[in-house]
Amino acid sequence: MKTSLTHQLWTFPGGIHPPERKDLSNQVAIATLPLSSVYRVPIKQHSGAAGPIIVSPGDKVLRGQPLTAAELPGQLPVHAPTSGTIAKIGPGRVAHPSGLPDTLIEINADGADQRQTLEPIGDYQAFSAADLITRITAAGIAGLGGAGFPTAQKLNQQRPLEALIINGVECEPYITADDRLMREHALDICRGTMILLHIVNCERAILAIEDNKPEAVASFTAVLNEFPAIELRVIPTKYPSGGEKQLIQILTGRQVPSRGLPIDLGFLMQNVGTAYAVARAVEHGEVLDQRVVTVTGENVDKPGNYWVRLGTPVADLLAHTGFRAEPQQRVIMGGPMMGFTLPDLTVPIVKISNCVLVPSTQELEPAQTEMPCIRCGACADVCPAQLLPQQLQWLAKAKDYDGLEQQNLFDCIECGACAYVCPSEIPLVHYYRKAKAEVRTIAREKAQAEVARQRFEARKERLEREKQERLERHRQAAEARKKAQAEAQQQGAPNPQDAVQAAIARAKARKAALAAAKAKQEDDSSA
Repeated sequence: MKTSLTHQLWTFPGGIHPPERKDLSNQVAIATLPLSSVYRVPIKQHSGAAGPIIVSPGDKVLRGQPLTAAELPGQLPVHAPTSGTIAKIGPGRVAHPSGLPDTLIEINADGADQRQTLEPIGDYQAFSAADLITRITAAGIAGLGGAGFPTAQKLNQQRPLEALIINGVECEPYITADDRLMREHALDICRGTMILLHIVNCERAILAIEDNKPEAVASFTAVLNEFPAIELRVIPTKYPSGGEKQLIQILTGRQVPSRGLPIDLGFLMQNVGTAYAVARAVEHGEVLDQRVVTVTGENVDKPGNYWVRLGTPVADLLAHTGFRAEPQQRVIMGGPMMGFTLPDLTVPIVKISNCVLVPSTQELEPAQTEMPCIRCGACADVCPAQLLPQQLQWLAKAKDYDGLEQQNLFDCIECGACAYVCPSEIPLVHYYRKAKAEVRTIAREKAQAEVARQRFEARKERLEREKQERLERHRQAAEARKKAQAEAQQQGAPNPQDAVQAAIARAKARKAALAAAKAKQEDDSSA
């Protein structure tokens, strides 16, 4: 039975309540990080294919100038974070759990920070959804909540919506980037939400915030009278209530089906940071070249939130915030639940970098040695996706990919709740991430092999078709010759075959005469 969207709230299975530790970074306003001397911009900062590079080493660029193009669906451009010169283009470390390199565009800043912008759109309601989606693509906007899915591609759906959900939950411990953004820029977020409603042709938006952010709630309460289409919902604090499927279940009581999407239930979800970026892109012509990043942990002197240009090395961010390294110091991109330890500090900030966590060993103990599973079942009790984490781990270690598919591996949101409660210190999410990567690799190889097979079969069919066409042409030519000969004989013309036979007879006679002459010559010489 379809549940109406009322002020009633539901819950989701599992979940945990880890220490929040948000007060370390949410007490001061968002500051602006000083310019770096060098920026290292990855060409792929979203979920999807990277666009082609349209600059070369030695080129002069302005802040906001595209460095890559978006030529295909799913591609997004990246932009220069400041003015300067393209120093080099090549492989380098990026913000990814694998630690593998990807292509970077390195820019030497000139210090002038000269900027180019897109043409601002005054009255967005006078523009079509397609025009606004084109603007959002040109601005390079991806989902800022963590997944980095291209916003334009998400908006370009054809199904009617019951509601647009704006996610301001930010449930992971330590991270307060969205909290401070909501406190300081509630009006821009509301304006971006109205633009999104216009694009998707929906009349209702629900803004969800956890009840541990009373200042953010107050900021929106002060402005929402101007936006009757936006409804504020304050939900209980529980991790991971900010997950897309979990939040929909809290707000509506409905479950997104396995392998399904919110659009299947008539909902579309965007992060508050994404709504803010949309407002800036449409109304001010600003591309996505910076974002709010939380820098927190007991080993930085100035924890807080900062406007950071994309491509800024993490080392520069930590140097400005008073980083104090201890032996075997970990620097984590993201929060303690879903984040990953950086291989080095040259890794740049990207569109989905919402936090740099620098914990002391007292506040966040290093990972302990993995011990055998005792089958306590605690991981299954807290799983918000109602999976069997223990079974998934066994299947992942055994590389049983069919079994992983049957156990709905890809329903795992990698929230880390299972690893958090595991008494055996098993890094369960690590196994799931690795297994997902292997399954995707196998699927990609299968797809490539299928394409190769289809190309081989198509070539084989083409060669066979061309062979049959040649044989048919030869047959038709032979029949035409026979028909011509028959018509010529009927008209009294000499038979070409008779001429052939006569020529053969003359050749034989010449050959016999030559042989006789040679024999006679031999007899005369012997006499």
